[in-house]
Amino acid sequence: MRNGAIFAVALFLILVQANAYRLLGPAGLHGWTPSAALALVVFLGVHEPSMARGALLAFVTGHALDLFASAPIGLFTFVYVALWWMARLAGVRLAAQTVPTQMALAFGFALAESLFVLVLLVVFGADPQRPVELASVVVPHATATALVAPFVFRLVERIQQSAAAPARASEAAQ
Repeated sequence: MRNGAIFAVALFLILVQANAYRLLGPAGLHGWTPSAALALVVFLGVHEPSMARGALLAFVTGHALDLFASAPIGLFTFVYVALWWMARLAGVRLAAQTVPTQMALAFGFALAESLFVLVLLVVFGADPQRPVELASVVVPHATATALVAPFVFRLVERIQQSAAAPARASEAAQ
């Protein structure tokens, strides 16, 4: 149940960020589109106790983004699983409980995401000019992602708490 709810939220966030691009681009805010799904993957890396569940949800979220964004298949799948793993390693030392740490984590991981995508496009892309054009939107993209991250963290935290409440109630009844 919880996996399905988190996946539904991931799809919703991907659709929101796709439509945000359509709204912000004509308004002259090119590059200010947040990566809300990235904030979800960072949350899973920091807070998800099951490594298998977290990695699978990161994989599926990245693959869904590949499909919806018309990105080369495997690009965001690889990047999101790598970022989930990095967040998992950082999660041992950092607790993303406060809004400033959530925003800082999202900003840092959005920069890492952009770096991974740019490097992969340079190595495997057909258009050598594309990474140069995309490099100008790295900081605005990371800033917008940091601004959206606390809302995504709060939403996914509520899903995890609502899924854990029935489990605690059944343990208490036994």
